[in-house]
Amino acid sequence: MDSTTNKTHIVQDLLAFVLIVFLAYMLQDFLIPILFAILLSVLVYPIVRFFEKRLCFNRIISILIAILIFTTIIFIIFVLIGIQFQDIMDKSDMYYDKILEKTNILIRETENSTGIESEDIVGGDNIEVKEIVKRNSNKIFQFISSSGSILSDFVLTPLYMFFFLLYRSFLISFLYKATSKVSNKKNMRVILNQLYDVQQNYLVGLVSVMGIVGLLNSIGLLALGIDYPFFFGFLCALLLLVPYIGIIIGSLMPALVALATKDSYLYSVGVIAIFGFIQFIEGNFITPKITGSKVSLNSFASILVIILFSMLWGIPGMILALPITASLKVIFDHSVKFKSIGFVLGEAEEKYFTNKAKYRLKKWKKIRKNKKTS
Repeated sequence: MDSTTNKTHIVQDLLAFVLIVFLAYMLQDFLIPILFAILLSVLVYPIVRFFEKRLCFNRIISILIAILIFTTIIFIIFVLIGIQFQDIMDKSDMYYDKILEKTNILIRETENSTGIESEDIVGGDNIEVKEIVKRNSNKIFQFISSSGSILSDFVLTPLYMFFFLLYRSFLISFLYKATSKVSNKKNMRVILNQLYDVQQNYLVGLVSVMGIVGLLNSIGLLALGIDYPFFFGFLCALLLLVPYIGIIIGSLMPALVALATKDSYLYSVGVIAIFGFIQFIEGNFITPKITGSKVSLNSFASILVIILFSMLWGIPGMILALPITASLKVIFDHSVKFKSIGFVLGEAEEKYFTNKAKYRLKKWKKIRKNKKTS
């Protein structure tokens, strides 16, 4: 009877999980801006609290000032990126001619060394931009049509942030009432505090990682003498919001600029190599020590959830994967039923990496030492 009951519970849990994933996919246009708003509300809440408690401002005024400060910072960042990008685009014709010249030289060298005709390499005499646009017109149209939803998210997210911060006490009381049958108020307060700490620590860790990676990228580009080193360095660091893919996209532009402005192809290869090396350091040392430790997720679980959320929600899913999973881990850790899932998501203790043979050798040495002393 117990075995049958357990199987029934497992089937029910699997069906519930499938239903949740299905609803998350179908309602992504509704859920994504709300989740971003929750995350950003946690980020600006210390500013709101400062205006409310230290300066004794009205709650609405405090929230409006905090959101205004946040949106102003984001606006300034995008303006600076736009100005620098426009300067690069003004030189795009010169860059294009030099890249085309070097590409033609490379194609001729390949043709001479391998005997393959240039038409077989490039597929024709010229590669025209109009033809590329024509071939990808459907994709371009889809991007333009989806930009409307992107713009609406930029409007809705600050609006959601305002209401989350305004009704925060009311929403917390709702959670207390909604979970009163399964958890006491004290336990719920502990869970909410941990959820807040996890999100706050994750955001602080992410900003720290971006700063470190941006500085390392800029130093690498400066060493190679690439134009706009700090712009490309910190732009690539900003793209860390999109794990793994962002660093690839961020390395392409400085690599092309290096190809256009330097005499040797090795500079472009050097840019990609430096960015790849920094990506390796960031993924294996910097992020696990700063962001990974703050969200208490192990590296393997982090990679898996990023892949799964990217399949579910695309690039927004990749950005939201770690904070959502870290929040779920807090909930699982306080649940008897799902505590094992919280355990496997967390950092593994040192004892799970201990070599048994090494442990036996230490034990044998200790026994031998005791025998000598006796």
